[in-house]
Amino acid sequence: MSKQPQPFPYEISIVIPCFNEEDNIPVIYRELKKWLKNETYEVVFVDDGSTDGSLAVLQQLAASHKNIKYISFSRNFGHQAALRAGLRGASGRAVISMDADLQHPAKLLPQLLDEWRSGYDVVYTVRKDTSETGAFKRFTSRQFYRWMNYLSDLHIDEGAADFRLLDRKVVTVINRQQESELFLRGYISWLGFNQKAVLYEPAKRFSGQSKYTLRKMLNLATHGVTQFSVKPLRLSIIVGLTFAILGALYGIYAVISYFTSNTVASGWTSLTVLILITSGIQLVLLGVVGEYVGRTFVQTKNRPDYLVSRTNVEDL
Repeated sequence: MSKQPQPFPYEISIVIPCFNEEDNIPVIYRELKKWLKNETYEVVFVDDGSTDGSLAVLQQLAASHKNIKYISFSRNFGHQAALRAGLRGASGRAVISMDADLQHPAKLLPQLLDEWRSGYDVVYTVRKDTSETGAFKRFTSRQFYRWMNYLSDLHIDEGAADFRLLDRKVVTVINRQQESELFLRGYISWLGFNQKAVLYEPAKRFSGQSKYTLRKMLNLATHGVTQFSVKPLRLSIIVGLTFAILGALYGIYAVISYFTSNTVASGWTSLTVLILITSGIQLVLLGVVGEYVGRTFVQTKNRPDYLVSRTNVEDL
């Protein structure tokens, strides 16, 4: 099914979050021009509170290229917030999000567009690890998706990236969503629509260092699970009931032992260890409940995902 033309100012919008990427910004723009030379497109750069000269570079580019937009945050609000701002600032029929470090290869853009024009509403990419991918990176990535899928009611392909194409109707649905700190990778999977995966090999980072630390990955996983599933709470009930039953059985054993042999059940050391273990588990379960309560608390405040300090986007 082919897409029907509509009166959009641009056919394609490219959304690129940036955090301290002043050396990468001009390079990725040159790459985009090379692979989108036959398209009408705009590029929406989102400066996520950079502390280097990223904003100045963006302003210089925007002054000399009419198809460049920039959105600069008042501080660092995070990658997911930058993506949402870019989606709101994009005006194309299709919106493609990608990173500024050139690890998302621009040469894949024609393939994403071909899949979209063949009828897919969401064309997402899945990273294929190479021999240059570190063992720690492969392990943490594998565990991230494994536990994310197990603990949530979603299925996200292992290696799925925020390098994706979205049809305008999907972007409209996302932009209408009022929930804060939205985990886009999970939300887009939850939305459905007609989706297609495309494999890619990540290119080498041109400049700078990766901004996705292990801590950020854990925070992202926690947000994703608590947004889309109550399974951890149900697991908490199961764990609690299991230890309650074990405690009751031990109590029955102690009583029977006292009346049948007139001795107190021995093993105070093991009992102390058991108490420490169960206390630790209780604290973990309280933490799980606290995550859900905390998310509810944050949502009730209705604070924005980000604050914009400078932009050339109208009606953002």
